[in-house]
Amino acid sequence: MFLKKILYYLDLRTLFRSDRYKRNSSVRFMNGMNRISIFMFLFALMVLLIRYLKR
Repeated sequence: MFLKKILYYLDLRTLFRSDRYKRNSSVRFMNGMNRISIFMFLFALMVLLIRYLKR
């Protein structure tokens, strides 16, 4: 259940969909920044893992 919510939050199809925060643009921008930071963190973890496995 928890993993399903996280995967829905990180789904690229839901990234630009207008949702229940349609009126409050600051909340939408905050959610967008959170998603970008999570994607950057996951990318950095993948780079570290690849560098570790190449040794």
